[in-house]
Amino acid sequence: MNFGENVIKREDISVEELFEENKMLLEWKLVAGKRGLFNKITTKDIHRPGLALAGYFELFANERIQVCGNTEVSFLRQLGSEELEGCLEKIFQYSMPCIVITNNNKIPGSLVKYANKTNIPLIVTPHATTRAIQLISDYLDEVFAPRTYSHGSLVDVYGIGILITGRSGIGKSEVALDLVARSHRLVADDVVTIMREADGVLIGTGNDILQYNMEIRGVGIIDVRSMFGIRGIRRKKRIEVVVELVDWDKSKNYERLGLDASHDIILGERVPMVRLPIYPGKNISVIVEIIALNELLKLHGTYAAKEFEERLSKQMKGKKRDYKDFYGRDFE
Repeated sequence: MNFGENVIKREDISVEELFEENKMLLEWKLVAGKRGLFNKITTKDIHRPGLALAGYFELFANERIQVCGNTEVSFLRQLGSEELEGCLEKIFQYSMPCIVITNNNKIPGSLVKYANKTNIPLIVTPHATTRAIQLISDYLDEVFAPRTYSHGSLVDVYGIGILITGRSGIGKSEVALDLVARSHRLVADDVVTIMREADGVLIGTGNDILQYNMEIRGVGIIDVRSMFGIRGIRRKKRIEVVVELVDWDKSKNYERLGLDASHDIILGERVPMVRLPIYPGKNISVIVEIIALNELLKLHGTYAAKEFEERLSKQMKGKKRDYKDFYGRDFE
C-alpha cells in the first residue's frame, strides 16, 4: 500500500473556529475584539507574554495565541494608570491572533479598550492556566497534524487499532462488521482519516458525513451505532497494525513463520503490516483477532516466532530440549 500520496497539512485556522469548536469544552466567552475573530492562527504553539508586559520584546512570539494567567493579570493590576497605558500601547503595537485570560480573572478596562481598538479578540475562561493551555494545545495539535486518507476500515480489536485495507470489493467492510458483531469497536469504514500526532503516533478517525454508516454489498447502508449501540463504536483510535486483504494466489509464497516482519509507511512512520491471503471458507475475523492478540503479546515482550526459532536452533545444535515427557523427564 502507498500512504505517501495526498498528505494534507493545514496552514492556518481562524480564531472564530477555535472559539466556536471549544466553546463547551473551555466554557469561555468573548469580551472584546469581536471584529478580530477572522484573525488567523498559524502555529500550534502558545505564548505567555509576561516578559513582553514587563517591556522585554526580544523573544516576544506575537504570532502565537497569548495566554494570560494570574501572574500576568496581577502584574497589570499593580501598575498605575499611566504605566498600564504605556505597557498596553507597546504590546498592542504587535499583531496577535487573540488573548486568552484564564481563571475568570477580572480584566482591566484599558485591556478591553485596546483589544477593541486593534481588533484582537479577548477571551475569558474559568479554567486554570495549565488546564486551558493543555486543552488549547490538544486541539491545535489535532488541527495542524499532517494527515492522509486510506480506503479501508479501522476497528479496535482487543485495544489494538487494526486498519483493514485491500482492493475494492474484497470484503473489508464485511470483516469489520463481523468484528463489531464479535464485540469489537468500529472507528471508521470506507474512508479513514489518518493523522500523525506528537511522537509519531498515528490516529485514525472517520468523517462527519459517513460517521458510523457502512455499505454492505447486497444489503445496502447500515447504521452500526443504531444497531450495536455505544459499545460498538469509538471516535478515534491509534493505528497499530495494517492488515491487507489480498486474493489467494497459489503461485505466490506467503509468510509462514512470521520471522520476516513487514511494515507499511504511513506519513513517514513504520507500522507493522500483515498481508492476509483470503479464499472461500477462511475465517478472516478470527485471524484478525489473533493478529491483535499477537501484537499485544509483542508489546509485552513475547515473540512466538522468535522463541520457536531459538528452540529449533538449540535442538539442531544438539543441546538438551526444553520439552519434557508425560512423567516430567527430559527428552533425550
